[in-house]
Order: sequence, then C-alpha cells, then structure tokens
Amino acid sequence: MSDTIEKIKCLIIGSGPAGYTAAIYAARANMYPVLYQGMQPGGQLTTTNEVENWPGNPEGITGPEMMVQLQAQAQRFGTDVRDGWATKVDFSGDVHKVWINDTIELHCETVIISTGASAKYLGLPSEQHYLKMGGGVSACAVCDGFFYRNQEVVIVGAGDSACEEAHYLSKLCKKVTMLVRSEKFRASKIMEERVRKTENITILMNHDTVEVLGDEQVVTGVKALNKTTNEAFVIEATGFFVAIGHKPNTDIFKDYISLDETGYIINVPGTSKTNVAGVFVAGDAADHVYRQAITAAGTGCMAALDAERYLASKE
Repeated sequence: MSDTIEKIKCLIIGSGPAGYTAAIYAARANMYPVLYQGMQPGGQLTTTNEVENWPGNPEGITGPEMMVQLQAQAQRFGTDVRDGWATKVDFSGDVHKVWINDTIELHCETVIISTGASAKYLGLPSEQHYLKMGGGVSACAVCDGFFYRNQEVVIVGAGDSACEEAHYLSKLCKKVTMLVRSEKFRASKIMEERVRKTENITILMNHDTVEVLGDEQVVTGVKALNKTTNEAFVIEATGFFVAIGHKPNTDIFKDYISLDETGYIINVPGTSKTNVAGVFVAGDAADHVYRQAITAAGTGCMAALDAERYLASKE
C-alpha cells in the first residue's frame, strides 16, 4: 500500500490502438488522462511486422512503428504515459481505486480498460523463435494472410475461429493444411462443413505440431506427428498460423466487472459502458469477434466520449 494516494480524472489501463486512441480524445477534452502501458507496451501489434490495413498508411507500417506514432500523438495533447501495470482494483464505491505494481494507489473519477487479449500459442521454442523474428508465425490470418498469397501454409486449431481463418487463408493461399489436435472439431457443424468442402484445405485430424522448421530467419515447414500411427513427417510451408484462441487480460476485474464465460468484458450494447458507472472498456478486452486495430481504435474513441459525458453529468 502506498503512503500517498494520487487522484486522477481519467485513468487508461493498457496501451495499443484502443488505449492510445482513448488517450488522444480524452486529452483533447481536457480530461488529463494518465495511461499505464501494461506488461506489453503497444499491445499485440508490437509482434506484427507489417500492418497494411491501417487507413492512412498506403505503403504499410510496422506494428511497433505504428504504436510509437500513436503514443507520440497521445503525448502531444498532454497524455501522461507511464510504465507499469494494474495489479488490483476496487470498484465497489463511488471512487474507483486502482493499484499499480502493487504499490501505487490511484483514486480515479473514470477508468478506461484497454488491457486487450493475448493470443494463445502452442509454446514450442521454434514457434516462439519465428514469432519474435516476424518470419512466418502468426495468430491472425486476417492481419497477415495477404503476405502468404499463392503460398502454402499450415494452421492449427479446431474451433469456429480456426475454421474461419482457414477458409479466409484458402482464398489467398495455394494450399492450407489444417492440423486438428483431436479426433473431432470443436467448431459448429456449418463451419466444419465449410472447410471440408474447400478444395485447397487439407485437414489432418489427430495430429500434433512437433516443431516449426526454418532457416533461423523465416519458416520453411512444419514437423507434424500423426498421433494414430506415431509417424512424424514434414509439411512444406512458408507460414504457420495458430488459431487456438485468445485470453482476455481481464482477471483483475472479475470481482467487479461483468465478464462472459470466456472472460471478455460485457459492455452495454452500442456503448463502451460496463456494469460499473464510470468504468468503460475499449478494444480486445471486450471484442472476441473482430480483434482488429481499427475496431479497437474506434472503441477507444467511444470510451473517451462516454467518459467525458459521464464526467459532465457529475458536474
């Protein structure tokens, strides 16, 4: 517990397109926002080498560069951007209490949650190597599929999202090999039928990924294991997509904020409002459908406007 308590008009928890956009709007509305960047400053986009679908950058931009620009824009209008992450909250009273790094206590008039979600990975050392290299491992087909046009790729997953991403990739890639780790899909029947009927999708049931292969810079293949025959073999591919789900970074809010069964924050439809007055949500912490930078930024704008109106109603 800290010896001193800092009072804040608008606290933004988390960076990324949602947090920085909220900060830009809040700062321009004289809400004096304080933004804590969280454990991954810049969010998931910092692991994305090329972003070509962000409006206004016709030549494309790297994820890290885009986050640097958004942070600079937020700071230009007076946002106080700080290192650190929220470790505890208490939203039970009129004052919204947030603790940073277990030591700094903040009392906030409004809070914007933009903590995002983290893609789940298999955890293979080779997978993580090529993810960090930006050389062929991705958890977002819509974001990165374009870079594998007319190439052969592998995707791992068995749910609706995996089927949707495999089908999306099939329109761009020469061949998509889908590795399903169990003997049946978790996807709805209609999504399963869609991938089964797509000619350039090969589905391998009951198969594990053993290793992502490459030349240390880029992916060249995937070593898979047929769990029925215990036979290992190599699938040639230039891209490896992981579609085994996302985990929203919302655990510290669960005692106060309404979450769905998978941990995503439930917002009032058409708004950024949560079940707690004065607490708002933006970005992937509440979005398990679109998960795009542009949609996250849009909800960041909504959260700042909703927070501004909330403050005006209290005057």
